[in-house]
Amino acid sequence: MRKDVVLEILADWNFWANREIDTGIKRSGYVKELINLATKTNQIICIVGVRRAGKSYLMRQIAQELKKGDGSNTLIVNLEDERWLTRDLKLLREIYDVYLERVKSEGKPFIFLDEVQTIEDWERFVRGVHERNEANIFIAGSSSRLLSAELATLLTGRHIIFFVHPLCFSEFLGFKDLRIEKEIEIIAKRVKIKRFLNEYLEFGGFPEVALAGEKKRLLLSYFETIIIRDIIDRFKIREREKIKTLAKYYLTNTASLISFNKLSRFLNIPLTTVERFSSYLETANLIFFVRRFSYSLKEQEKSQRKVYSIDVGLSNAIGFRFSERFGRIIKNVVAVELNKRKAFNPWIEVYYWRDYAGREVDFVIKEGIKVKELIQVCWDPSDHETRERELKALLKALAGFKLKKALVITEDVEKAEKIDDRVIIYKPLWKWLLPIGNDKGLITSEDVTENKLLN
Repeated sequence: MRKDVVLEILADWNFWANREIDTGIKRSGYVKELINLATKTNQIICIVGVRRAGKSYLMRQIAQELKKGDGSNTLIVNLEDERWLTRDLKLLREIYDVYLERVKSEGKPFIFLDEVQTIEDWERFVRGVHERNEANIFIAGSSSRLLSAELATLLTGRHIIFFVHPLCFSEFLGFKDLRIEKEIEIIAKRVKIKRFLNEYLEFGGFPEVALAGEKKRLLLSYFETIIIRDIIDRFKIREREKIKTLAKYYLTNTASLISFNKLSRFLNIPLTTVERFSSYLETANLIFFVRRFSYSLKEQEKSQRKVYSIDVGLSNAIGFRFSERFGRIIKNVVAVELNKRKAFNPWIEVYYWRDYAGREVDFVIKEGIKVKELIQVCWDPSDHETRERELKALLKALAGFKLKKALVITEDVEKAEKIDDRVIIYKPLWKWLLPIGNDKGLITSEDVTENKLLN
């Protein structure tokens, strides 16, 4: 392509000469963390996540934060722009050369390659620029085409993978123009927060969905696109209806124990196919599995897993009525929030706990080699039978892990309860999901009521 044409296309996507481009609503937590990773590790930053999670806007926000002066120290390349007549390694080289000749200022620039999987052999260009220490590089693209295993091979250890989720609840409030900056505002604005929580529980956190009017139609289109483009086309699946049925089964049975053997009989397909299809759905980030906690890796692998949707809006759009699945939806929101925190703290691992008597704790949070927290979801602890069942499981697990406290997530109950030498903290979901004054929502020694009980 002619250099002036290449420059014209690039100019539409970049901040050069202080040009304004649409960066959407800023997701500050991700921007800060990704810039920190890029500048302190000198690695290629690979941004992955479910389709429509906002990866492209996030890259522009990072570029906006990093730009200096007239913005010539940043290069954003949208490789899905229809004006690129060819999409090959030669095009990447042409784009980079034009940038160096016509735009680049002094210093090491930041290069952002969006939808990089559309270019065959893109990794050769990225590796070369990185090895010559010419630029800091961010790449993003379709999650099923930027597989962790493939990236490890293609980039040979020169990269860091960072997973981007749909909006967490605090980001969702920002998209609704409700910003919580101080702890006192949580109480002052609690009515609005709880109203928006109901919307979040029903329609989830995809950025476009949060701002759209026709939410369910949009969510259904996401589901179809993920199934067709990120799974069926990517993995060349012939049994289209089978994998679609499996996906719907998982999305309508979130927070449930999963048996591949039972699913094999239900779908009338081989066990190996169920396992393969499940891995494809997980690869496309439509679902994720939580394993049973055990110090034995063999027992972990043998035990049933629990399945969760990456976004409750998707589950509700293709599943049963919202009110009939409410308990599972709450657990799914907690699971997604914990999964998001894993992206920011790679030392965290999330499990569920179950003993041989069938007692169960929803979430076990392990950090490094130690179990740090136990979380139980009990929406209405006033129901005596439910409360007794949940507490028996928690107390058994607390004793087993030699922990002194645990968290119960509720609808509105907030208190601390001492049982023998253990402390049970009850906290409303709407508060737990907000990081202010809550150390990202995890249990801390800062809880005044808890401190009084422990002392």
